[in-house]
Amino acid sequence: MSNLDAQTHAARTNRDTIRTDVAVIGAGSAGLVARRQVLNAGRTALLIDPGPLGTTCARVGCMPSKLLIAAADAAQHAREAAVFGVDAAPTVDGRRVMQRVRAERDRFVSFVLRTTDAAAADGSLLPHRARFVDDHTLELDDGRRVEAGAVVVATGSSPWTPPPFRPLLAEHPELFVDNEGVFDWQDLPASVLVVGAGVIGLELGQALHRLGVRTTIVDVRGTVGILSDPKIQAEALRVFTDELDLHARYTLHGIEAGGDGVVVRFDDSAGAAREETYERVLLASGRRPNTAALDLPQTTVPTDERGHPVIDPYTLQAGEAPIFFAGDVTGDRPLLHEAADGGRLAGRNAAVYPDITSRDRKTMLGIAFTDPQMAVVGQAWSSMDCDAFRAGFVDFGDQGRSRVMNQHRGFAHVYGQCGSGLLVGAELVGPRAEHLAHLLAWAIERRMTVDEALAMPFYHPVVEEGLRTALRDLAGELKRRRQPGAPCETFGPGD
Repeated sequence: MSNLDAQTHAARTNRDTIRTDVAVIGAGSAGLVARRQVLNAGRTALLIDPGPLGTTCARVGCMPSKLLIAAADAAQHAREAAVFGVDAAPTVDGRRVMQRVRAERDRFVSFVLRTTDAAAADGSLLPHRARFVDDHTLELDDGRRVEAGAVVVATGSSPWTPPPFRPLLAEHPELFVDNEGVFDWQDLPASVLVVGAGVIGLELGQALHRLGVRTTIVDVRGTVGILSDPKIQAEALRVFTDELDLHARYTLHGIEAGGDGVVVRFDDSAGAAREETYERVLLASGRRPNTAALDLPQTTVPTDERGHPVIDPYTLQAGEAPIFFAGDVTGDRPLLHEAADGGRLAGRNAAVYPDITSRDRKTMLGIAFTDPQMAVVGQAWSSMDCDAFRAGFVDFGDQGRSRVMNQHRGFAHVYGQCGSGLLVGAELVGPRAEHLAHLLAWAIERRMTVDEALAMPFYHPVVEEGLRTALRDLAGELKRRRQPGAPCETFGPGD
């Protein structure tokens, strides 16, 4: 039987029940890959998703955000041209900026829709919401049921609203936007309060600031981005605070509608009382897995104290149930490449259940597209035992190519394992970090030692020479014993 015939067979229903080998809830990046794996295994698959279709990354995530950042970078490059003896004065047309963001966003989404349109045409896409009745049965919002040999849950995540903002959001939703809705703006606002200094908030907040929007970014954690290394985090906080109206540890005292938008009263990071009015509030305080509507208590899926499913990261199976989770819904590494890898594994295991296999996870790679960029590769500082690891340091303020480009801001720590000399991780904030992080991830994935990495070719002058500086420093640090009683914060050089 061909895949198309099998899909047609899977979609053939009686009045109340649809039967299939594997049901995939969610037609995003992970779900689409999972479906393809099921079909490649010769099994039938049904996609269940109420829409909107197009994947989080293409529609409201990584691609439209990079389009907004690209516009901001163009404006900033023009402002900074004077340092090279080139005078330029950028004029930002918010309508044209957002027009390009939406047009290119829609183009990226159209590529994804080709797959879901084909599934809809052959009857294997059900545009509905689904909830579990038991491990093998789903109920759709139209009353029909789906019986499946196994289920892949790939329902993604949604923006989260901090409790203090919920009452005003309910009363005046027009004054708020989350990190998904911002890309539907027809024009840029005059001012915005960004709530959250994680990756999403910092990326969008810096971009809006550089596009001429009066922007304040606030958080309660005291940190920015994805960094855990105290020295690298401190440098990132310094760099971004120098440019932005950024308050990584603020205290909110009140928020209400008034004037031309939202009146916010708060103490900033220095403890100074402020009262500001913003045209919009951009909620960028993170995202939460979409599991609440699945009715997981009807299944044998184990859950933790928060009600989240407990998932084996190496098989993506939940307990002993024929139910697999992939993508952002797992709450683990919510990144596109991880979603694709997870969809591949979950789909394959669902297709052959119960004869499932495990995987070796790829080297962790996380990047924030701020300026300077931030990255975490392999083992983060927070996961390491400082008696077993050492750090090599580079200051991009002194790095040749970085100074040539006037991008000489940031630090990097590269981590190595004592004894083996293996390169195991890095945290960095600096120029071209997206490319440096990839080189490091490949080296860690290939289990290279620090000496082997140093034996690789380094061109001159390039930013990658900064990695060589850090690796040389690390090679020396691996020969040095940490002084008894010295805190982990000082186990690296430069302290």
